[in-house]
Amino acid sequence: MISLKQSCKYALLVPTSMGLRIAPRQGLPVSAGGEFTLQATSAETNVASVVSYLGLSVKVLTAFVEGSPLAAFIKGDLRSRGMDFEGPEVPQGGPWGYRHQINVADSGFGSRGPRVWNDRAGEVGRTLDSKDFDLERIFGKEGVQIVHLSGLVAALSPQTGRFCLDIVRVAKKHGTLVSFDLNYRASFWKGRETELRAIFTEICEKADILIGNEEDFQLALGISGPEAGGCGLAAKMDGFKGMISRVSEKFPGVSIFATTLREVMDAGEHNWGALLRCNGEWFTAEPRRIHVLDRIGGGDGFAGGLLYGLLRGWEAEKCLQFGWAAGALATSFTTDYAQIADEEQVWSVWKGNARVLR
Repeated sequence: MISLKQSCKYALLVPTSMGLRIAPRQGLPVSAGGEFTLQATSAETNVASVVSYLGLSVKVLTAFVEGSPLAAFIKGDLRSRGMDFEGPEVPQGGPWGYRHQINVADSGFGSRGPRVWNDRAGEVGRTLDSKDFDLERIFGKEGVQIVHLSGLVAALSPQTGRFCLDIVRVAKKHGTLVSFDLNYRASFWKGRETELRAIFTEICEKADILIGNEEDFQLALGISGPEAGGCGLAAKMDGFKGMISRVSEKFPGVSIFATTLREVMDAGEHNWGALLRCNGEWFTAEPRRIHVLDRIGGGDGFAGGLLYGLLRGWEAEKCLQFGWAAGALATSFTTDYAQIADEEQVWSVWKGNARVLR
């Protein structure tokens, strides 16, 4: 299906800007106050968690605020997930200097949808720069099978865009596969459309695996969206297939395209589906109803499950099924990622088997 580089120290590498999530307990809205939990988070490490919890080696490239207790908290969290990490220690520069990004988010309940407030002022991740990493050592000597990049990091700042491009170029030089989740965010792109379109296009031209939703492909790459179909996700799948086919024509070097499909009935109940195109062949996970404790991280869980299957050398359909189930499993946790016990737990989700295991 795809050819993986062998004898690598790391199965998966993710560049990321680590941050903090502050969330009220019991699904309450943030404005209600009360007790809050603090989590270390990033979309890219959400993806990597599927791989690390299931025993494969993961490397994280990031930046930390020097001497910060919150940076120490983040490092401890990454260690608990079994991830190696490296990155510069950036001086804070005083109380108004650098810090780790903060997401203030609730999970919603019933007819009240979740709300997320991003506070990224002074984000240390905006300083990510290839000069702070020995990319030749990482990709050439240590070795990486798949590097997974996100449009969130690529669009953080002009510097991080160049950082992602440098990573892709060195990765391809050393035979590492490139996975790219477009993750378009309008607030990141405002006033930078020409610059970011060029960066995203170059990454896609070098990518082996491309992940994105309807908005991502249209707004980040300028690809026309799916044609109008019938009601419900299942009826719209042909439209999504047409859109991805147009993307594949623009980027013929990409072997695998994937997208999740979600329909929200209420905060705790979604229809969840997925599509995969591998070397021109289509595979479908038809939308099914899932129960949701916290929706944040479901798409990342899907990406992580898909990449895990590819790293294991599974056939495309099995990779899609595992990705669907890993994403569904992630929505049953209040962390932004699933703390997976073993493969059997994920396959039980796919099979719809929620019976007790003794």
